[in-house]
Amino acid sequence: MISQILAVTSINLRSIPQRWGMSLATILSIALVVGVLLGFLAMANGFRATVSGTGSEQIAVLLRAGSQAELNSGFGRDTVRLIETAPGVARDDDGNAILSAELYVITDATKRSTGNDASLSLRGVDDMAPRLRENFQIVQGRMFSEGSNEIVVGEGVIREFSGFDLDTTIRMGPNEWRIVGIFSTGGSVFDSEIWADIGTVQNLYNRGASYQSIRVELDGEGGLEALRQYVEDEPRLDLDVETEKEFFAQSAGGLSNLIMYLGWPLAIIMAVGALAGAWNAMYASVDSRIREIATLRTLGFSGFAAFVGTLVESLMLAFIGGLVGAVITYFVFDGVSASTLGGSFTQVVFSFAVTPAAVVSGVILALLVGLLGGFFPALRASRVPLLEVHG
Repeated sequence: MISQILAVTSINLRSIPQRWGMSLATILSIALVVGVLLGFLAMANGFRATVSGTGSEQIAVLLRAGSQAELNSGFGRDTVRLIETAPGVARDDDGNAILSAELYVITDATKRSTGNDASLSLRGVDDMAPRLRENFQIVQGRMFSEGSNEIVVGEGVIREFSGFDLDTTIRMGPNEWRIVGIFSTGGSVFDSEIWADIGTVQNLYNRGASYQSIRVELDGEGGLEALRQYVEDEPRLDLDVETEKEFFAQSAGGLSNLIMYLGWPLAIIMAVGALAGAWNAMYASVDSRIREIATLRTLGFSGFAAFVGTLVESLMLAFIGGLVGAVITYFVFDGVSASTLGGSFTQVVFSFAVTPAAVVSGVILALLVGLLGGFFPALRASRVPLLEVHG
């Protein structure tokens, strides 16, 4: 039986060039299905890696209770003073709390690729903010000066939006700003932000002495629980406390899941079309070899060998299509820079990421199409009557 299966399979595979048109159409249709699926997965994986990869377990983010996002949060200077004296907050050599109270506003920008308007984050910070971002460094220019209309912009902003060249002046809303530096945080969400002096942002945007978030460095392993307990016990505080890692992981989950929920149904709908193509190709393959199959049956080959040989042919075409789709998607999409709306309705710049797990998913989908598309034609091949050889 094994020798019969190998013989029939070899005959089927060698005959593929004789039906190159139909076989190529099957391969390309399956490659398209896999390409669409991997494109969506690459987008979702890249966005998730950028957002959930941002932050540290040693940094805590404090927002007004129930706000869930910085844009919805808000509190005054009194709240900041209470956190400055809180237990669980690390301190520098001078005994000052390692803390950054920040303000978050939305500003307009223009996408390089489309010329369309988009929203960016303008973050008001003080000189402690860079210390509370992992891998922060000024890669060009310098940091802004306190009290000035100077800004520094993330590398992601430079890649995706126009008008933010170093040493130029840009108008955002009613205000003009001088770009004095470009910073990087190693590809995190912060690379999609613009930073300015918090006092200047408060004045120009009429925010008084308000803030929207506080970032603190935690004092050791027990710092987070000590800070949470302090906030819970202090009646003047109404804040949520979580690690920066948790905060951004929650922000990434919703949108990346939405991208995948869109990608999988679309890929499945297209897979139905590819399935029809594979089905037709395999039926044509069987019909073109009716005499050969009947002759083999007459020589004593079993119907099961014909079934397996035809099914293997379908799976091989599907596998090739899956690999072609995966390879093309990798070279076209992997590492491509893009931006999309994040959790605070501003753009987050990220890079597409074609992961090995996504490639495996695409190839499995291709093989499933090949299996379903080849099953009934293979069943027909196994039931070719012996007398068909005389037709």
